[in-house]
Amino acid sequence: MDLQGYREQIDKVDDALLRLFKERMDISRQIAQYKKEHGLPVLDAEREKKKLAEISDKAGEAFRPYAHALYTTLFELSRAYQESINV
Repeated sequence: MDLQGYREQIDKVDDALLRLFKERMDISRQIAQYKKEHGLPVLDAEREKKKLAEISDKAGEAFRPYAHALYTTLFELSRAYQESINV
């Protein structure tokens, strides 16, 4: 496969990732509404810690630090979005 072929594969993956990101953020919005209605804080540090451990295990040794960085960022974005809704 040539470089263009690889780039086309990456573009398809990026399209799927964006679709899933938007879906994840929509669920975050629903969670924010639930938390607001029930007086719960946006941050659930214990859940994030457990999820990061699970993700790190699933990612495997080669991708562990990258998966950790990706999901740390996703969690930060989700919290920021939830906080913007809870204002």
